[in-house]
Amino acid sequence: MARLSSSTTLPEGVKAPDYDRAALNHGIVHIGLGAFHRAHQAVFTQRALERTFGPWGIVAVNLRSPEPVAAMEEQNGLFSVIVRGEGDDTAEVIGATVGCLCAAQDRSGVLDLLSSEETRIVTLTVSEKAYGLDPVTGGLDVAHPAVAADLANPHDPVGVLGFLVEGLALRRAGGLLPYTVLCCDNLPTNGHIVQRLVLEMAERRDPGLAGWIKDNAAFPSSMVDRIVPAATEETRTRAQKLLGVEDALAIETEPFMQWVIEDRFVSGRPQWEAGGALFVDNVEPYEKMKLRLLNGSHTLIAHLGLLHGLEYVRDVMAVPNLRDMVVRHMKAVLPTLDPVPGIDLDDYTQQLIARFANPAIAHRNAQIASDSSQKLPQRIFAPASEILATGDDAAEFALVVAAWIAAVMRQRDCSDPRRDEIMHAAAAVDAADPSASFFLIDGLFPDMLAQSRTWRGRVNAELRQWQS
Repeated sequence: MARLSSSTTLPEGVKAPDYDRAALNHGIVHIGLGAFHRAHQAVFTQRALERTFGPWGIVAVNLRSPEPVAAMEEQNGLFSVIVRGEGDDTAEVIGATVGCLCAAQDRSGVLDLLSSEETRIVTLTVSEKAYGLDPVTGGLDVAHPAVAADLANPHDPVGVLGFLVEGLALRRAGGLLPYTVLCCDNLPTNGHIVQRLVLEMAERRDPGLAGWIKDNAAFPSSMVDRIVPAATEETRTRAQKLLGVEDALAIETEPFMQWVIEDRFVSGRPQWEAGGALFVDNVEPYEKMKLRLLNGSHTLIAHLGLLHGLEYVRDVMAVPNLRDMVVRHMKAVLPTLDPVPGIDLDDYTQQLIARFANPAIAHRNAQIASDSSQKLPQRIFAPASEILATGDDAAEFALVVAAWIAAVMRQRDCSDPRRDEIMHAAAAVDAADPSASFFLIDGLFPDMLAQSRTWRGRVNAELRQWQS
C-alpha cells in the first residue's frame, strides 16, 4: 500500500494542512522527534501557521535513532494525529515539519542548522534524564556520559546540552543573536534549569561565551500537557483505515491539549495562541499543578498497574479501590498548590480522572513507570516534604513511594538511568526496615523525608502490605 506523502489525496473528514507547505521556511529546530512532540508542539505550530503564515517550519532532530528520521523523510515531513475520545476517531495530517536530521549521523548538519540565521527557536522534548542534571546540586552532572563527552570535545557534541552550547558559540562567532531555548520536558521551572545547565557547560569552556548567553539568550519556562501513548501496530492500522494509506509515524492521543508558556522570546515566535496556548508571566503555578496532580498521579497509577498486572492506565482506573487511591492522592496534593490563574482545581482534578479513564487511550503503565528516579523528586518528594513541614503525615505520598519500591522488587528490574543503584537497593532489603536501602540511594530523597523515621515507617507499613 502507498505511504502518506505530499501527493496523497486524503478522504473526506481528514483535515490537511491549510497553508502552502511549499512556501514554508524553517524557523524552529526541535530536538527529540518523539510521539509527544508530534501530538503537541507540531499541532500547535500547525494551528499558528493556519492563522498567520510565517517562517515557522520545524526541522526535527533526533539525537540518536535514525528510524523516525528516515520515516519522516519518506513521508515528506507529513504524519497523522488520531484523536480518540468518546465519539468517533478523527485524523489530521500535520505538515509543519520541513526537514529532519539524525544528529548521530549528521552532526555537522545539526550544527549548521543551529548556527543559521533562520533558526530563531529551539524546542526540546528529550526526557528528564537527557539533560545531565545532578540530583544533589541541581546543577550540571559532569559524570553524565553525554555531558562528560561534550565537555571533553565541545566542538563535536553528542548530547542536547552540548549541541545547544556549541550552536550558541557558533552564533556568537558569526555575529548572530542567540536562539530562544524552549524546554517542553517535565522539569519544574524547566527554563531556569536548562539555562543553568547551559551556562555551567558554557562557563567550563569559555566564561565569555557564558556571559554572552546570559545577557542575550532567552530560556522561557513552559508547561505541556497531552496524554500520548507510544504508537503500536494497532495505531498504524487505525491510521491506514482513516487515511487510506500507510503512515509509519501515526500517533493517537486524547482530545485535551495544553501549553502554558512564559512569553519571553529573542526573535519572535509563532502565534501558538491559535491552538489554545496560554502566554503568561509566571508558569510555575501551572507546572506545579500539572507535575503534582497529573504526573504524580500517573506515577502512582503506573506502579499500581505493575503490582496488579494491569497493562494500561485505563485498566487501573476501572478498578474501584485503585481509582479511590488515585482520588485520595489528588486530594492530598491540592493543599500544596498555589492558586492557578484561570483554573478551578476541583474541576481540573475531575477532568484528570476522566482523562485517565478514557477507554480509547491505551497508555502503558510500564512506559509511565520508566525513569522514576528522575520523576519522583518533583512529583512526589517535593509535595511530601511540604506536607510534612506543616505537621501533616503525608501518608498518601508514602503510599506512592511504597508502590514504587514494591514494583521494583516484584518486577526484579526497572528501566531507569539509576538502575544499578536501585537494583542494589532492592537486593539489600532488610525485612525489619524494608525501605532503608532505597533511602540510602545517594541524593535521591530529600533530607526531610530520609531523616523522618515516622514517615519512613509509613512507607514500610505500606510496603509490607504489598509484600504480603
